[in-house]
Amino acid sequence: MTQALFGQLLVGLINGSFYALLSLGLAIIFGLLDVVNFAHGAQYMLGAYLAWMGLTWLGVGYWVALLAAPAAVGLLGMAVERLLLRRLRGLDNLYGLLLTFGLALVVEGLFRQAFGISGNAYPVPPQLAGARNLGFMVLPVYRAWVVVASLAVCLGSWLVIEKTRLGAYLRAGTENPALLQAFGVNVPLMFTVTYGFGAALAAFAGVMAAPVYQVTPLMGSQVIIVVFAVVVIGGMGSILGAIVTGLGLGLLEGLAKFLWPEVSGTVVFVAMALVLLLRPAGLFGRQR
Repeated sequence: MTQALFGQLLVGLINGSFYALLSLGLAIIFGLLDVVNFAHGAQYMLGAYLAWMGLTWLGVGYWVALLAAPAAVGLLGMAVERLLLRRLRGLDNLYGLLLTFGLALVVEGLFRQAFGISGNAYPVPPQLAGARNLGFMVLPVYRAWVVVASLAVCLGSWLVIEKTRLGAYLRAGTENPALLQAFGVNVPLMFTVTYGFGAALAAFAGVMAAPVYQVTPLMGSQVIIVVFAVVVIGGMGSILGAIVTGLGLGLLEGLAKFLWPEVSGTVVFVAMALVLLLRPAGLFGRQR
């Protein structure tokens, strides 16, 4: 009984780590650029596929992929912001949502056409293979790495945005870009890099997810609705809210799978409905 409980909580914590990473990228892009980035799931899928293609076709290992795939997706994201999203700045959020939703459908369709919908396995790197017996449960080393690496990336991103001069520039650019540009800051470039960083976070999550889940064109669309629910519960644009809520909802899912497996798939949306009723701006959000 105890091992089953801790096993489900571990699964929930791993899922929560991916929720936190993905919702962090979404929150950064929405909070700083005011863009509802529905392409985030496709960028997550792209990261996983780049890792898989690098290993299968070129023999590129996990550790190189963990750096190269997010960098490639980040550069692609910067091109999308520069060529497409920038033209929508100042318009209603709905335009950005529709554009990124369309991009996600195109990318997913291309990968479905090229690879089908069957899953592709990605092996755990040898350095992180095996498991440790903790007495009350068996802990796979790779799962522990996923949790630690996700927490480190989330905490580092939060510190940069909330505690550094660069983060202050980003927040000021959101409030008054014209004034910030008058002080010599290249605001358009800053926005482009910010979107690229959010896309790279999604790809980083995708590479880490590749050894845990099957690499498939549908993996992004399967998780994006839950991640949007996490962002809504945490508060749209709240960096801290995205991290805390992602991890918390992952654990809640794990607990629900142990206590009442039939409702585990809907517990996130029940939580979202309750939060919206009691606190429409989200747990950490501010009324806009």
